[in-house]
Amino acid sequence: MTTRKLTMAQAVSEAIGQEIERDPNVFVMGEDIGKYGGIFGATGGLLAKHGKDRIMDTPISETAFIGTAIGAAAEGMRPIAEIMFVDFFGVCMDMIYNHMAKNIYMAGGNIKMPMVLMAGIGGGYNDAAQHSQCLYGTFAHMPGMKVVVPSNAYDAKGLMTQAIRDDNPVVFLFHKGIMGLPWMSYFEGSTNEVPEEQYTIPFGQAKVVREGADVTIVTLSQMVQKTVLAAQQLADAAIDAEVIDLRTIVPLDREAVLKSVRKTGRLLVADEDYLSFGLSGEIAALVAENLDSVRLKAPVRRLAVPDVPIPFSRPLEQFVIPQVDAIVAAAQQLVAAPQLEGAYA
Repeated sequence: MTTRKLTMAQAVSEAIGQEIERDPNVFVMGEDIGKYGGIFGATGGLLAKHGKDRIMDTPISETAFIGTAIGAAAEGMRPIAEIMFVDFFGVCMDMIYNHMAKNIYMAGGNIKMPMVLMAGIGGGYNDAAQHSQCLYGTFAHMPGMKVVVPSNAYDAKGLMTQAIRDDNPVVFLFHKGIMGLPWMSYFEGSTNEVPEEQYTIPFGQAKVVREGADVTIVTLSQMVQKTVLAAQQLADAAIDAEVIDLRTIVPLDREAVLKSVRKTGRLLVADEDYLSFGLSGEIAALVAENLDSVRLKAPVRRLAVPDVPIPFSRPLEQFVIPQVDAIVAAAQQLVAAPQLEGAYA
C-alpha cells in the first residue's frame, strides 16, 4: 500500500470521498460542510470534487436534517450527517434516540438504518460549557447506536469507511484537538501514516498502543495521545504502563481490557467525558464483575472530568480535563499502593 502522513481531518475527508465514489447512495449533509469544508475540516475539498448533490449545506436546523437523514437511510441511501459540536445534539435528541436508534427495532428488523452521525467533541481551547463536551457515554448508554471515537488519522479513515458501510446507525465522534487544524494547537501523535487505498477497521477491536507490565491505562480519543506521553514519563520512573485505545465503545472490546488487567493487575481509566455514570464507570464495573479471573493488586482508579460544566477559564479548564501530569500521578499512586489481599488478589 502507498502511505503518506495525513491529519485526522484529511483522513476522515478522504474516507468519505472514496465512499462517495464507490457508492452512489452515500452523501453528506450538515452546516458549513460544503464550501467551508466543515468547521473542523472533516469534509474539506469534497464539495469541489463531488458537487452539491452529494455534499449538502443545510439550514441551522439539526432536527430537520437529522430527520431527513433518517428517512433517507430507511429508503436505502447512506447519509452522513454532521452536527458541528456534539453539544448541539440536545436540540435534535428526539430524532437521535427515539428514531435513529430505535427504528430498526420498532420495525421488527424490516428496515435498515445505514447512516453516520458525525460530530466534533472535546475541550482544551476555551470554548466553554456549551462547546467542549465529549458525551460519548451518553450515546453509548442508549441502545441501538454504534459509537466510534478514533484517536489518530489511520484509525479515523478505517473506522469511517466501516461506519459508512454499516447497516446500523453509527455515531462517529472526532476530538477537535487531534484533527490537525493549523489554527488550533493539537496533539501531533494523531497525524500518522495513512494508506491511499480504502480499508476498514472492524468495530469492537481495541488496540494495544503500548505494551507494559505494571499498570493498564484504558483510554480513547485525544486522551490516548496524552496517555502515551504519560507512559513515556512513567518509563523514566521505572513504571511500565500498557496503553489500551478502545477505538469504539459500542461495541466495546471487553476482552482486550480484561486480558491487559489480568497481566498487569492494575487499572487506570483516563477519560475526558464526565466522571459519574459514564465510560470510566463501565470499564471499572467490567473488571469488578470479573474478579474471578482478574487478580487486582490495587483498587481501580478513574480519571475523568468532575461533574461540572467545562469552564471557559484556561486554568480551570486545564484543571477539570485530565492532563498528562494527572495521568502520571494516578499511575504512580496505583503502583505504589499496598497490594490487595483476600478475594481480590
